[in-house]
Amino acid sequence: MLEQMEGSQAVATAIALARPQVICAYPITPQTHIVEGLGEMVKSGELKGCEFINVESEFAALSVAIGASAAGARTYTATSSQGLLFMAEAVYNAAGLELPIVMTIGNRAIGAPINIWNDHSDSMALRDAGWIQLFADTNQEALDLHIQAFRLAEDLSCPVMVCMDGFILTHAYERVDLPAQAEVDAFLPPYEPRQVLDPAQPVTIGAMVGPDAFTEVRYLAHHRQLSALEKIPEVAAAFKARFGRASGGLLRGYRMEGAETVVIALGSVNGTVQDVIDEMRADGMAIGSLAIGTFRPFPLAALRAALAGAKRVLVLEKCLAAGVGGIVTDDVRRALAGEQVRINTVIGGLGGRAITRESLRRVFADACAARLERLSFLDLDTGVVERELARERAARRSGPTAEAVLRQLGAPGSRLG
Repeated sequence: MLEQMEGSQAVATAIALARPQVICAYPITPQTHIVEGLGEMVKSGELKGCEFINVESEFAALSVAIGASAAGARTYTATSSQGLLFMAEAVYNAAGLELPIVMTIGNRAIGAPINIWNDHSDSMALRDAGWIQLFADTNQEALDLHIQAFRLAEDLSCPVMVCMDGFILTHAYERVDLPAQAEVDAFLPPYEPRQVLDPAQPVTIGAMVGPDAFTEVRYLAHHRQLSALEKIPEVAAAFKARFGRASGGLLRGYRMEGAETVVIALGSVNGTVQDVIDEMRADGMAIGSLAIGTFRPFPLAALRAALAGAKRVLVLEKCLAAGVGGIVTDDVRRALAGEQVRINTVIGGLGGRAITRESLRRVFADACAARLERLSFLDLDTGVVERELARERAARRSGPTAEAVLRQLGAPGSRLG
């Protein structure tokens, strides 16, 4: 059924269709509308057989989810930004305990300085915690990925994050195709836990593991992640067969035929990237793109195969590893080890800054002409940067950088002196 709705509402509907038994969450922008919607469904009786647990913090939210999942319940939560960092210890615990929790990340920048808008800093910060990370390009895909996420999590006994761009997707109204409950029930069978706390059959979950066994336990976690590289395309194919549309998977190529320059990106920016590629293809440029749908586990072999024949790769990232540069780029380099391919990183969209078609066309043209530096920043105001560096050199007590930059720009939130 086609319906126009907010991205958060579409995700809440998808979660409800998956028949969760326990939902626990703490509000933080921009994921709040999702759990508010689910809370209303539970309270009204629209979502039956589900307990919505109000908690005191994000750490408590995932801690309760861990307990619920260990007790055998299909469990869901959601968070963003600092909320994800606050639950970091529990994020690692959920993965280490092999609990199939599904969690939405409404991707948002991490402070300080405080910023509530979108980039990928939050999920990137916990990329190696042992969770599968799926990235949605559109609200339709965000809806679809949550249904797939429960099946993946429960088949593999491994937690799954579904990452969707805060505000750009969570608060955007788009037309989505809502599946019927019977369709979801046929795709997602009732939860049968691999491990469960049962007084009738006592078992320890979360035992102390010493040096004699810790390496083997961690290797098995690694093995489980690698097995997900086969399971994710399998689930995506089953979803397409059931619902009639392609969604999810490891990678999604766009106009890759004969592409000498390939743009790699995650999330909603892929729509703008594809628009620019269409324009440049019309001008005769051999350029294409790859959207990474699965960031963890990283599809090294699939990416290497997809980039066969490419001469240049541009990785467009919405996150910055200070002092290093790109995060996704490191995995791309690993995938292409030994290949004679030029790899450039462009950092853009930090803290919600707009990524425009004009800016992308310019940087893509520079990449095609081999004029691009190894690391560059999209639409960086070098004048602001140079003036701030000069000010800091001139005064020992130069004060906080963020407020000084705001004063330069005359922006609200600065103390103008």
